[in-house]
Amino acid sequence: MRRAKCREIPDRSRSTSKGPDMSDPIAPLEDLRRRVAEACRVLGHLHLTQGTVGHASARLPGAETFLIRARGPAENGVRFTQEPDIIEVTLEGQRVASREDGYSVPLEVHIHTALYQARPEVNAVVHMHPRKLVLMSICDKPIRPIYGAFDPLSLRLVMGGIPTYPSSLLIDRAELGVELAEAMGEAPVCVMRGHGLTTAANSVEEAALVAIQTLEIAEMNYDAELLGGASDIPQEEQAVFRAMDVNTGYGAFKLGEPSGRAANLWRYYKRIAEGP
Repeated sequence: MRRAKCREIPDRSRSTSKGPDMSDPIAPLEDLRRRVAEACRVLGHLHLTQGTVGHASARLPGAETFLIRARGPAENGVRFTQEPDIIEVTLEGQRVASREDGYSVPLEVHIHTALYQARPEVNAVVHMHPRKLVLMSICDKPIRPIYGAFDPLSLRLVMGGIPTYPSSLLIDRAELGVELAEAMGEAPVCVMRGHGLTTAANSVEEAALVAIQTLEIAEMNYDAELLGGASDIPQEEQAVFRAMDVNTGYGAFKLGEPSGRAANLWRYYKRIAEGP
C-alpha cells in the first residue's frame, strides 16, 4: 500500500482570493470543487444513487489532499450538490481547515483514501448506489458481455473483468478501505455486493462516466434476465472490440481532466442533467 508523506496543510479558508487568477494556487482548487459538485449532480440526475448516499472525489494536483462531497446537516442531496458541499480532505481522511459549518468528512472516506494511496495514477473516485446493479449483485448475477456496437465503452468494462467486493458493510474503517482497494486491483470499477459500486479514473468526469457505463450494461443484463436470459457475444467479436481504439480523433490524454471521447460524452450527460 502506497503511503503519502506527511506535510503541513495550509488553511485555505483564510484565502482572500477574489478572482480566477490561475497564478493563484487556490484557483485550480475552486475549479476542481466546481467539477466534483457537477459530477455529483449529473450522477444524481441519472439515478445512480438516491437521497444523500454516495460521493465523488478528485485529487488536487500537486498536493496530498483531495476534494470530496461532504456529509452533515448542511449538505444537499447528491442530485443537488453545490460547491460548498465539497470539502478538502487529507490522504489520511482528515478535513483540512475543519470548522463548524455543518459539513463533515463522509463515513466512507476510506474508499477514497485507500484508492488514492494504493494507485498513484488515479485522480478521481466515485462511489454510488445504483439500484439495479445492487439487485444483480445480491442475486449473484454476473454482468456479462451480451452486446457489442450498442455501446462498446461499457462492453469493454465487462470484457476487462469487473471485480466484486463481497461485503455489504459500510467502508467506515481504514482496513475495510484497504480490503476494497485490494479487491478492485487495477480495475476501473468494482461492484460492492449489496451496497453499490466504486470507480476510479484519471478525472472525476471519467470516473463518473465509468459509473454510468457500468450501470448501462448492468441494466441491460437485468432486463435480459427478465426476458429469459441472453448469450454472450462471440469471442471473435469480443476480440474486435478489445482491439478498437475508441479515442481515435478525439484528442490527446490530459492529466486530471476528461480526455479523448470522454470529454464529448461528459458534455452530453451534463446537458441532460443541467440543460444547455
